[in-house]
Amino acid sequence: MLTLYATPESLYSAKLRILLRHKQARWQEIAPEGGCGSAEYRELIPAGTMPAIVDGDLVLADSEAIAEYLNETIAEPAMLPDDAVARARCRERSRFHDTRLEPEVRALFPHVGKTTEVAEIVDRQSIMLNQRLFELSRLLESDSTRDPANLSLADCGFPISFAWIDAFVDVMGLDLYWPQAVKDYRAQIEVHGAVRQELDAYAAAMQDWLQSRTVTR
Repeated sequence: MLTLYATPESLYSAKLRILLRHKQARWQEIAPEGGCGSAEYRELIPAGTMPAIVDGDLVLADSEAIAEYLNETIAEPAMLPDDAVARARCRERSRFHDTRLEPEVRALFPHVGKTTEVAEIVDRQSIMLNQRLFELSRLLESDSTRDPANLSLADCGFPISFAWIDAFVDVMGLDLYWPQAVKDYRAQIEVHGAVRQELDAYAAAMQDWLQSRTVTR
């Protein structure tokens, strides 16, 4: 059976769980021995990063590499298009999430629950996230190859990042504008059963993390 090294609150672990759920795969999930980045875990994953998988003799890290591998080894349902242009567009959207949107979301995590210099961070990240959401809307509007009825590899990272953006709006007061193309895209991907299942399961981990960062006054 496939082993997924992950933690409940990890964004990229959730991304892979959406894929695995959509593929109706069987897997066991365990936390990294000693914690992410520990010496024990680095014996298995030299970079100490998470998520990672063990599938037979294969040990593989990096969510994008894992997603591509799982899509090839679990054939149905296919999560990349057959057409070369559509596949390229799909990968472009996936990389936009991982390299453009998610890092701006991640930049907020260290500041949750803090009482100093938060306003400056909130203002800065509101600007950056609005820029990324606008860029995503342009990307979506220019992509005539996307099939909203089918969940693709490119879509699996966005639901959890969108959920964290909502949470940060609530707890930090981000000032955001969601372009209509992004709102439509979010609605389209969140109707998929695998996405809904992961969002429902992830909510508790998100709440636990936020509560752990709450400053007692």
